[in-house]
Amino acid sequence: MNTSPKFRPLIKKLLPEYLTLIILALFLCLSANLRFFQKVLDIYPWASNQGFICSLVLLLFACLLFFAALFSVVLSVRVTAVIFLLVAASSAHFSDSFGTVIDSDMLRNVLETNVAESADLLNPSLGLRLLLLGFLPALFIWRFSASGTGFISSALKNGLISIITLGIAAACIAGFSSQYASFFREHKPVRYYINPAYPIYSAINLGASFIPKGPPRPFQALQAQANIVEEQEAHSELIVLVIGETARADHFSLNGYERETNPQLAKQDRLISYSNIQSCGTATAISVPCMFSYSTHANFDLKSARNTENGLDLLKSAGVNVLWRDNNSDSKGVADRVEYENFRSPGLNPICDSECRDIGMLGGLQEYVDGHSGDTLIVLHQMGSHGPAYFARYPKEFEKFTPSCRSAELSECSQQEVINAYDNTILYTDYFLSQVIRFLESNSSRYETAMFYVSDHGESLGESGIYLHGMPYGFAPRAQTHVPVLAWVGASSDIDYEQSKLLKDTANTHDAVFDTLMTIFEVTTSLLPTSAAQLVILKPEEEEEVASVPH
Repeated sequence: MNTSPKFRPLIKKLLPEYLTLIILALFLCLSANLRFFQKVLDIYPWASNQGFICSLVLLLFACLLFFAALFSVVLSVRVTAVIFLLVAASSAHFSDSFGTVIDSDMLRNVLETNVAESADLLNPSLGLRLLLLGFLPALFIWRFSASGTGFISSALKNGLISIITLGIAAACIAGFSSQYASFFREHKPVRYYINPAYPIYSAINLGASFIPKGPPRPFQALQAQANIVEEQEAHSELIVLVIGETARADHFSLNGYERETNPQLAKQDRLISYSNIQSCGTATAISVPCMFSYSTHANFDLKSARNTENGLDLLKSAGVNVLWRDNNSDSKGVADRVEYENFRSPGLNPICDSECRDIGMLGGLQEYVDGHSGDTLIVLHQMGSHGPAYFARYPKEFEKFTPSCRSAELSECSQQEVINAYDNTILYTDYFLSQVIRFLESNSSRYETAMFYVSDHGESLGESGIYLHGMPYGFAPRAQTHVPVLAWVGASSDIDYEQSKLLKDTANTHDAVFDTLMTIFEVTTSLLPTSAAQLVILKPEEEEEVASVPH
């Protein structure tokens, strides 16, 4: 775009810094906050709240102008505009398409995801929005706005703008004080949709969490004791723990779902389906480390957990063979100190078509068991029902519920088509788990066998316009936190099946995973209080030989 030099001063005069900021804030208010205004109108219908809603639009404009003015003191108006526009365009796409809230946990998920998972979310709609509402407006502002007048001058001008916007905000609130009091007190989650203010705030908050506060803490080892199985004893433990991905409890027919999504598991005699389990988080990056941490959900801290031994470390220290096989992104740090195998490529996974299948994680597993003596825990981390490309998560022969959504852009499908594709992923998980049980049954004559299945979090399938997962936990819908948990108990196991079955409707959380593993392998740590977060009850034992675990 070659503008004649004689016109450039005129253009710059038309777009001084303050006018550029005003245009930017107005554009963002009108183009990037559709989901915010939808949420507002759900609470305050237009017909009876026209004055309040108009004041809210003005308040949003003032807030966006205020933050843009503050940022432009440090970054310049041009750089601020580019950042705000690109963040707003991308955030608005996911907010409008999936109901996503871009908070610190969601951004952490983005940083930890792999290329294949990211590819599911890239589509022409995102590209078009970035072009029309991000790159082109950014290019316009960069080309036709003033280049700045120096730090002191810019700080004074933007300081004045900030004062004016605060006055506008105060006038808006004063004019409808009773409604704003209710809005701020009763509807706090709506603020998470203010775009791009909240995504940028979340990014700053996440970045700050990586800055060390004081000297680095030494890695914390947990003191543990364990019952050691003697060589001459007939049976050792062979436990398979399957970490599910994105499965929700109310789509398991074992829990009363009207569709038969668990036909294979329904045939199992010694299976327990726990109907009242809440996840630790709404994203894998939180839930997986949390379920293996000695900390409870109430006091779990991700940064602390990464600097502390977890349940797998304790079991390894107790002499248990621990193997983690992953067909998902990774273990989120949980398996950093135990044997780990990545099954996302054909190099290890023998069953790959359009993508490598969960069932491939069973390949060569018998050889691993035969090559190790003593107690063994095998963790299988599924790709499961990971969205939005549900249709890619299962082989063609599991296309039972039709018509199914064949696109990762869920807005192209009806809600029922999305549900059909999702239910097919649960059907494939049912088959996978039945094969895990079959594997364990073939080893029940030599081992005390059991399988546990725990989904990391649930999934929204279009209810209230929300898709996928990752909502802030405090107001996440139950579909994202109510997770399926199963236990299959082998006939040779020392788990009391009948007594454990009595716990199936007990309210519990992901805390039960750590406590149950410690119970089964009879490992204790002085840092753990006596906990009731159990999934199983063991048969009484006459004697236990307790030995200290060296560190």
